[in-house]
Amino acid sequence: MSFFEAISNIFALGGPVVVILFVMSVLTLSVALYKIWQFSASRVGHHQFLSQALTAWDKGETADARVHLAKSRSYLAPILNAAMDGADRPGIEERLDAEAGLLLARLERGFRLLDTVAQIAPLLGLFGTVLGMIEAFQSLQSAGSSVDPSLLAGGIWVALLTTAVGLAVAMPTSMVLAWLESRTARERVFADMALRTVLVPEQGRPGEVGDQRAQLGHA
Repeated sequence: MSFFEAISNIFALGGPVVVILFVMSVLTLSVALYKIWQFSASRVGHHQFLSQALTAWDKGETADARVHLAKSRSYLAPILNAAMDGADRPGIEERLDAEAGLLLARLERGFRLLDTVAQIAPLLGLFGTVLGMIEAFQSLQSAGSSVDPSLLAGGIWVALLTTAVGLAVAMPTSMVLAWLESRTARERVFADMALRTVLVPEQGRPGEVGDQRAQLGHA
């Protein structure tokens, strides 16, 4: 039996609910792959050069800081460059915070869809199971006194198939969403620390903040 034949049999057994769950799984997979590509292209979580630039800026070594910053391909590099150029401009902090927030919001696009799928998929599976159980007991009632136990058993396992499919869609979706959200949360912390470091450098006293920033950059 080929893969497509197996999928067709599952669709035939599970009915329209399984078809809907399959479409949701394809959509979820597409969004997850896009987010992984987006995070990779934006260098999310890979801020080695940024961390080196921030450490140099903290020490007052502005030339070295700009050299390290120029090597970075992170999505935060342009904002930090603007912060270094206009650190003394009034209102620059609020503007840069807004721009960083916009970039982080772009990273979070698609999270609501993944969260919706993770919550609705089990409910759809349960809904399909309830419909299947109703159909199975209707068949049992129609059989009258000549009840065949295999008829009821067959109807029940077919009904439970939709619950299994719903859980199979929801569980990996929840895991992917949790992973993406955790990385975005770390990015938010790093972005805030980076801007504060550029705008209010310690001038040769990196201390614990520098160590924490380095850890976040290498995470």
